[in-house]
Amino acid sequence: MTSVIVLNGGSSSGKSGIARCLQALLPGPWLALGVDTLIAAMPAAMRESAAGIEITGDGAVHIGPEFRRLEDAWVAGVAAMARAGARIIVDDVFLGGATSQQRWRIALAGLDVLWVGVRCAGPVAAGREVARGDRAGGMAVAQAEAVHQGVVYDLEVDTTHTEALACARRISGVVVDGDLVGDR
Repeated sequence: MTSVIVLNGGSSSGKSGIARCLQALLPGPWLALGVDTLIAAMPAAMRESAAGIEITGDGAVHIGPEFRRLEDAWVAGVAAMARAGARIIVDDVFLGGATSQQRWRIALAGLDVLWVGVRCAGPVAAGREVARGDRAGGMAVAQAEAVHQGVVYDLEVDTTHTEALACARRISGVVVDGDLVGDR
C-alpha cells in the first residue's frame, strides 16, 4: 500500500486543502507535512535572506544555500518517518521542476510513493492568493505551470473548477483501490 503521497503544485493551487481532506478520507492516520511547515520552522532571519529564502515583490522565490541544506535534511527526515512506519502526505512546491522531484525520488527510494500533480489555472490561483492575504502577489501565476515542468506523475488533479474534497476522493481511490486506469 502507498506509504507516501507527494502533492506538487504552485502556490494557492489547493494542495493543503487536499491534504486535509485526504487525512479525513484515508484509512488510518496520515501525517500532512508541507514546505510551508519547513519555512515556518526556520529562524525568521532566514525567511528574508539570500542564504535562506527570499520572496520578491512580484512573487519570485529565490532559494539560498542554507535553505537548501535545511530542506535536504527535512526531506531526509520525512523519508525516515515513512520508513519508520508513518504514512505521509507531502505538500510541496517543486520550484526546480524535475530536479526537485529527483531529490524526493532519491530520498524516498524503496517506498511506495504516489506522485500527484495539483494543477490550477493561474488566474484562479491568483484570486485565491489575494483572498489568502499571506502570499506575495504574482507567486501563484508564476508557479502555476513552472512547478510541473519535467515532473512525472502517477495522477493529476485540477482544482480550477473542482473542490479539494473531490480531488482527495480521486486520490484516495487510487491509494485504497490502486486504480489508475486512464490517469497515466
